[in-house]
Amino acid sequence: MRILLIANTLPPHDLSGVGEQVVQLAAGLEARGHEVRILGRGPGGAGGPKVLFPLAVVPALRRTLRTFTADVVQVHESDGGLAALWLRWCGPRGARRPKLVALLQVSYVEERRAVRELRAGGRVLGRPGAVEKRFRRFKVPLQVLLGRLSARLADRVLAPSAATAAELERDYGARDVAVLPNVTGGLPAAAERCPGPGDERDFLLFVGRLRIRKGVEVLLEALAAGGEDRLWIAGDGEHRARLEARADELGLRASGRVRFLGRASRGEVRDLLSRARALVVPSTYEGMPLVVLEAMEAGVPVVASRVSGIPEVVIDGETGWLVPCEDPSALAAALADLAADPASGARRGAAGRQRVELLYRPAVAAATWERLVEEKGES
Repeated sequence: MRILLIANTLPPHDLSGVGEQVVQLAAGLEARGHEVRILGRGPGGAGGPKVLFPLAVVPALRRTLRTFTADVVQVHESDGGLAALWLRWCGPRGARRPKLVALLQVSYVEERRAVRELRAGGRVLGRPGAVEKRFRRFKVPLQVLLGRLSARLADRVLAPSAATAAELERDYGARDVAVLPNVTGGLPAAAERCPGPGDERDFLLFVGRLRIRKGVEVLLEALAAGGEDRLWIAGDGEHRARLEARADELGLRASGRVRFLGRASRGEVRDLLSRARALVVPSTYEGMPLVVLEAMEAGVPVVASRVSGIPEVVIDGETGWLVPCEDPSALAAALADLAADPASGARRGAAGRQRVELLYRPAVAAATWERLVEEKGES
């Protein structure tokens, strides 16, 4: 089968879970004998900046299909909405018409709802900043429109979790959304020593873009409630200044218990995971975070909010700890449990590694993708 994957963000230039999943899936499909081409930004692809990709990818897609007769074209995220529209209205016809698949990691309707105050016990823990408010007001409506285009035009819609699939059916009007979980292991990266923590070990680790829905304020409150845990925060984003200010208010930076490491490469994240006690994911909304799979692959237990697709990956009591979101007390209790019983953390980390090997490898995703796409074609 000849498969064209379209994505706005691709490694190594973009640190994006979406882009990494495109490459992971491509690796699995190629290993099964398919011919796979990836259409992104840059030479041979869409020109111009990232923000114009939804428009710029259309002429790039037209050029690509002149020389590459695809059996399947798969768009990723809302950025592929106009490409899907062109393919349906102006693309190849008859026997040359490719099947159109849309793989959507999140519902932007839910993304919009997640740009809000964080609250616990009647207290406001954090507020979105101006950048996120502009995102909610101006960018999200366009992303919702493009996402709905992709979902309604596609022959097959895929989501990384059953929770996201239900959101796409409710918010985008998608029908019969199938689940194709995210995977890890198809994009090897050697560990690169992250300069921030030096040779230190046994710290808690947060990895991700710093935005309000990641719930980092909840984690800071949990740390301030007690214990001696140290937290290293790997990532950057529009919410970083507010988080640094809150950590200072709580005295967590002055005491050396919290460090902001900034943006980290895949190799640096691998290094951090090799030395961390646990990965903490206090989000209020997610699709299916790739970093959770990377932690499990490294044998690191995960302490996470019970939201979105996370409970489909992290099994409470077996591969990690799940807690209610926006609940610093529950999160603090889980971290205290982890600190008091390191052997339990080691067991859960080992169980997580076994779960990744069984369910979240590119070969597994590729086989599932084949079945789902062919099944839809026969229905």
